[in-house]
Amino acid sequence: MKQMTIYEPAMCCSTGLCGVGVDPELLRISTVINTLKKSGVTVDRFNLSSNPQEFVTNAEVNKMIMDSGIESLPVTVLDGKIVKTATYPTNREILTWVGLADKTK
Repeated sequence: MKQMTIYEPAMCCSTGLCGVGVDPELLRISTVINTLKKSGVTVDRFNLSSNPQEFVTNAEVNKMIMDSGIESLPVTVLDGKIVKTATYPTNREILTWVGLADKTK
């Protein structure tokens, strides 16, 4: 099974779903991640304020931020390779990457 990791900008909590105004995109990505985990897909999510060491440890993500700045976040990594930067992947992209796209038809 595939392993996906999303490196996100600094947020007030691990999901960004706290406070009065909830960003619908963060709600969508949280829902997709929870669904993937229930399907057996390994998904990790790190945000810059809560998990700064993860951004240092991953050499590709660190280089991306050093070269392009934090505007490149969120960065999605699949099996150790960066597959998308600057925006969250769509539901279709995620399902295709982890091999679940055919099961939704």
